Amino acid sequence: MSPTKSVIMVTGGSGLVGKAIQWVVENDDKYGRREGEEWVFLNSKDGNLVDPAQTKAVFEKYRPTHIIHLAAKVGGLFGNMAANLDYFRDNLLINDNILHNAKEFGVQKVVSCLSTCIFPDKTTYPIDETMVHLGPPHDSNYGYSHSKRMVDVMNRAYNDQYGCNFTSVIPTNVFGPHDNFHLVNSHVIPGLIHKCYLAQENGTPFIMAGTGRPLRQFIYSRDLAKLFIWTLREYKEITPLILSVPEEEEVSIKQVGDSIVKAMGYTGDYRFDTTKADGQYKKTASNKKLMSLNPDFQFTPFDVALNETVEWFKENVDTIRK
Repeated sequence: MSPTKSVIMVTGGSGLVGKAIQWVVENDDKYGRREGEEWVFLNSKDGNLVDPAQTKAVFEKYRPTHIIHLAAKVGGLFGNMAANLDYFRDNLLINDNILHNAKEFGVQKVVSCLSTCIFPDKTTYPIDETMVHLGPPHDSNYGYSHSKRMVDVMNRAYNDQYGCNFTSVIPTNVFGPHDNFHLVNSHVIPGLIHKCYLAQENGTPFIMAGTGRPLRQFIYSRDLAKLFIWTLREYKEITPLILSVPEEEEVSIKQVGDSIVKAMGYTGDYRFDTTKADGQYKKTASNKKLMSLNPDFQFTPFDVALNETVEWFKENVDTIRK
């Protein structure tokens, strides 16, 4: 980015990844704040990004030169299944408002956040950046998935028509401090941390659904934050970039449970309810392109990242999203 003053606006700045970016900006020597950078972290109080007038007002207020776009309408499996149209329309409007105003206000670069759910449901593994549009996404959240795919379409069109430097990244499963630890509506790691904590507090069994065999690539939110900042500063392409740990760092859900039990110091009854469904066995993503561009990047070991997340949970258990 240019040595003159930069205003970097992060939409969705109060969420898991936004908070991680804020932490890296304030604490990391390599990826943190540089001279001449002003960072603005938006939350819902700054304006409703579904609304064109409110979005324009945000741009007029902060005059960003660069944007990391994280804001989205997100929900769990059942929320998506019940309201695919709402997820499609709201996210389409948010993304259109952000990118349209970025063009109108002369923003130098936008990095938008996509999701691995945009990949075709029927595919080969590992998935890579060339496969995004090669078939329909899973039917359960097709509204959300298609709205996220359209970001890539808009990025290419803005670049073709106006020369805009708009790109996007696709993270795998993210976890870390400031996550949503709700018992039902959260992702697997924060939900299990909360469940184990309650089992420990109440002296009840810690029971995990399924066999524990499925594999996932988990990326620590603070590692992802560093990669978002690197993408903003260094990534030159319009095509999306997968941000993920290597394929060989996939961990099983049983390993996740074992690590949580250890980090929590839980000594009670811990077992799996194999009558419950496992879900998709694996959805391996390739990070070869990322590592070819940023070969020296060091990912935080999974157990270290999980320990830090559990410690943050225990310190903030009274005030967290749960």
